[in-house]
Amino acid sequence: MRLVGENGEQLGTLPLYQAREVAKSHGLDLVEVAPTAVPPVCRLLDYGKFKYEQAKKERNSRKSQKIVLLREIRLRPKIGEHDFDAKSRTAKKLLAGGDKVKVTVMFRGREITHPDLGWKLLQKMAESLKDAGTVDGQPIMEERRMNIILSPVPVQKTKAPKVKQEVEVTDAKNENPQGSAEPATRNR
Repeated sequence: MRLVGENGEQLGTLPLYQAREVAKSHGLDLVEVAPTAVPPVCRLLDYGKFKYEQAKKERNSRKSQKIVLLREIRLRPKIGEHDFDAKSRTAKKLLAGGDKVKVTVMFRGREITHPDLGWKLLQKMAESLKDAGTVDGQPIMEERRMNIILSPVPVQKTKAPKVKQEVEVTDAKNENPQGSAEPATRNR
């Protein structure tokens, strides 16, 4: 097998028993890193330290990730206007929080014979939330439910324009540059 040292230096091709002896003499572990290579590649390293560093890297990568949840808002075809507005405000808050929102229209009994009412309701909801989210695909009919998924609109960071401030410099007596006795004022 090909043996690689702790710092990446090539130690040559050795039989397994010699590689184990080298690892034991250095106080390190023998880890196979490329088993499919010909000959297989092994590395000398402290395996406990290696596992610790891998776990640390994984924790740091998870810290920077934003978990996006899929939240659901349920509606009925005969929903009242005020109730619709309340559900719309709730969906807007969820989208502002960075979550995806699944808007579902539930049909009961004979309401299923009028899927166009659900379609119009979903379009109305998408229209009321167009500034907070975008629609991912067309409405989908699943058994007695019709739904759409809304994704939050990505927030663009805008830089505020820098405003230069002009400051008038006066002499130490705090007099106006024209020589009058009035105190000087600064332009801001």
